[in-house]
Amino acid sequence: MAQYSQNLDGVFQALADPTRRAVLGRLGQGPASISELARPFDMALPSFMKHIHLLEGSGWIRTHKTGRVRTCVIERTSFDVVESWLAEQQRLWQGRTDRLEAFVTNYEEGEQK
Repeated sequence: MAQYSQNLDGVFQALADPTRRAVLGRLGQGPASISELARPFDMALPSFMKHIHLLEGSGWIRTHKTGRVRTCVIERTSFDVVESWLAEQQRLWQGRTDRLEAFVTNYEEGEQK
């Protein structure tokens, strides 16, 4: 459970920044080079690389180098981690709201008698 939580923390930390979300959005269209990904952002390449390293470290992307070009590819496993966590939260809260609804309904029926 601790490993799951640690992975989840890194996954959500990576999503906390608009630059990293934009990079993931672009990579959703297909692989891209670092320079292609950095082009729309008004920042120095070393600053942009910090975003790439964080995305790679958290499991959102994978990079590989061919010659002088480093290419980034989106990793689907982080989506699975987020989807599992969200599904777990949805089940938890759905159960709570169902119990609340049953309580309110039973209470209202008791008052009408």
